[in-house]
Amino acid sequence: NNEVVLITGAGGSIGSELSKQIIKLKPLKLILFDNSEHSLYQIERKISEMRISCEIVCVLGSILNSKLLEKIHRQHGITMMFHAAAYKHVPLVEKNITQGVSNNILGTLCLVEFAEKCLIKRFTLISTDKAVRPTNIMGASKRFAEMLAQSANDTSSVTNFCMVRFGNVLNSSG
Repeated sequence: NNEVVLITGAGGSIGSELSKQIIKLKPLKLILFDNSEHSLYQIERKISEMRISCEIVCVLGSILNSKLLEKIHRQHGITMMFHAAAYKHVPLVEKNITQGVSNNILGTLCLVEFAEKCLIKRFTLISTDKAVRPTNIMGASKRFAEMLAQSANDTSSVTNFCMVRFGNVLNSSG
């Protein structure tokens, strides 16, 4: 309630469900962040249909763009983040290792550094059960992302870093 919430990967299957649930908790502002124009448009439309009084801000961009993240924070004063942006389709990530690692690890690192620099109160990483004893690049990249958040939580005096692992999600695009 009364928080300015940023959701990365807001147009994805998990991010869009988070968006629909969080809006019901009456944040001051909900910032939907995604690199897919179509997905961002779809979740904005669904949220608008809910007719809940809350300012919605849609941002099209990459989680690797720290300048864009800082601009958003200057404009809106983010207080909480839910990081759901990830490449999660195992066979595709296995065939596109560089992009999977870049997005899942370097993107998370960029967001962790952003959260610490901007003194965001709470950062929640959405991870996967495939991060437990990973047997593929996707699982390993998400485990690495978890370790980044855990390490940041051990050293941060302001930001509370936490994570949750989801198993297979019904109707997920991955």
